[in-house]
Amino acid sequence: MIIDCHGHYTTAPAGLWDWRKNQLSSLKNSFSKPVVSDQEIRDSLEGAQLKIQRERGTDLTFFSPRAGSMEHHVGDVKVSEDWSRECNDLIHRVCSLYPSNFAAVCQLPQSPGVPPANCIPELERCVKQLGFIGCNLNPDPSGGWWKEPPLTDKWWYPLYEKMVELDVPAMVHVSSSCNPAFHFTGAHYINADTTAIMQLIQGDLFKDFPKLRFVIPHGGGAAPYHWGRYRGLAQDMQKPLLKDHLLKNIYFDTCVYHQPGIELLLKVIPAENILFAAEVVGAVRGIDPETSQYYDDTKRYIDAVDWVSAADRKKIFEGNVRKVYPRFKG
Repeated sequence: MIIDCHGHYTTAPAGLWDWRKNQLSSLKNSFSKPVVSDQEIRDSLEGAQLKIQRERGTDLTFFSPRAGSMEHHVGDVKVSEDWSRECNDLIHRVCSLYPSNFAAVCQLPQSPGVPPANCIPELERCVKQLGFIGCNLNPDPSGGWWKEPPLTDKWWYPLYEKMVELDVPAMVHVSSSCNPAFHFTGAHYINADTTAIMQLIQGDLFKDFPKLRFVIPHGGGAAPYHWGRYRGLAQDMQKPLLKDHLLKNIYFDTCVYHQPGIELLLKVIPAENILFAAEVVGAVRGIDPETSQYYDDTKRYIDAVDWVSAADRKKIFEGNVRKVYPRFKG
């Protein structure tokens, strides 16, 4: 089985975005529901994510709300709570309609300056009532201004305690950037992945939470490319070797959109810490003129690496994701 651990509902029907537009026009709460039919959901997927699954030979995608539209920096905490609930409910409907193709990952109702413990009720609702298997955690709900404490700070601990109790991991994933210095997918996303790694190196989070699990998307940002730098910095800080300090708790996905990048990831990071992902339909949707193939067809890149053993290939495509997301039973 080939499981893509990183997919967002980027093709959600217009009814969701109409609801969001109405919500933000007044920045007050609404008790209405987005008007989205089951057929509209099917139409939004059949020519996009499901078509791509069939064409590229993947079986199932872990599916969450569109990351760039989490927009935790917009409105107040109640706006975020209502928006997260509607997005998560729509994801639940998708996974109910297509249980063999999608498994649900939730958006958290984060808001700048609001303690992450506020997210616990929605996380519990999604996991316990709706069967979600994980969550997306935004390390910068301010939207590019980085106003929150680092991920190793006790500010985050109540949420981590609940994640461990529920046995769910978090993908560390920012949303859109309102800072014009950072393009949201080209800079802010990769900055955040790299920043999360460095924060985790500086701290001792996994001493307090040995069962906490994070997925660092987009191939870990710059971290694998500069792994020697991070090993050296950890050594200078008198931290344990990274294989002991980080790699029992963090995992990297394969959302790296060219062959040399995938090969570097596979050479630097142990196979036990790599999860297959493509993030389609996502930030990069075009065809590479150098290969005449889609940039985001990451399975093709892995298939082309002949020095990866069959056992490691199975770990990357299926085994590791089942270990990291034990609530997934598909």
